[in-house]
Amino acid sequence: MATGVHVSDDVVYAFNEFKLKRGEFHLKYFIYKIGADKTSIEIEKQGGLDKSYEDFIGELPENDCRYALIDMDFDTDDGRPTSKLVFISWNPDTASVRPKMLYSGSKEAIKAALTGVGIHINATDYAELDWESSILPVVRKFA
Repeated sequence: MATGVHVSDDVVYAFNEFKLKRGEFHLKYFIYKIGADKTSIEIEKQGGLDKSYEDFIGELPENDCRYALIDMDFDTDDGRPTSKLVFISWNPDTASVRPKMLYSGSKEAIKAALTGVGIHINATDYAELDWESSILPVVRKFA
């Protein structure tokens, strides 16, 4: 479903620098939102390397939708440390219908702009973002 929402050039530039861990974009995560004009996806927040996964979860609004990209560090099943870029579509059940439809319909635009991100997670409540029971088992499949 096309909504006419496009990804801003700043998002694409920051993502390409983030992938390479360059300069000011050597970060832990980005949180994206659809702008007030409802026509573009923009960076809302970014988390430095000192931020934890819990800090990231705390940045997501309880009753509104967002997209996020996080560089997740974890150990593989055989004990090797690794990291993966993970795209999260945060579409909580408590959000109103209009933003849920707008974010759902615009998700493909941002996924296409974030080339090379192979792990996509859809979450509708905080339980689906639990590190041990929900996120870690998914990212380990791709390690």
